[in-house]
Amino acid sequence: MVPFVGSIVAFVVALLVGGLAIFVGATIIVGVEDYGHAVVTALVGALAWALTAWVPLVGPLLALVAWVWVIERRYPGGWATAALIGVVAWLAAAVILSVLDGLFGVGVGAFGVPGV
Repeated sequence: MVPFVGSIVAFVVALLVGGLAIFVGATIIVGVEDYGHAVVTALVGALAWALTAWVPLVGPLLALVAWVWVIERRYPGGWATAALIGVVAWLAAAVILSVLDGLFGVGVGAFGVPGV
């Protein structure tokens, strides 16, 4: 049971970072300040990514569209707004992860924010 503890902690930290990044994007772009909503969005977005990324040839593009679709469904505005939230979330995740790595030397990712 002990080996799973590290995996669970890494998953939770990565999900919280992904949620924080989406929270920052949603706050800046549409003014929605709900961290819990952002964490759920990160989780659902990661699941949508996982379910579509495996498709040969078009998987990564399909996965990106699915991820933006999740954001579009969970926040006000249309596809362009969702894409902007995604871009800001990606940038925020990159900054957050750089700070975490610099402070603690951890190589954690941002679950729910692709490519970071």
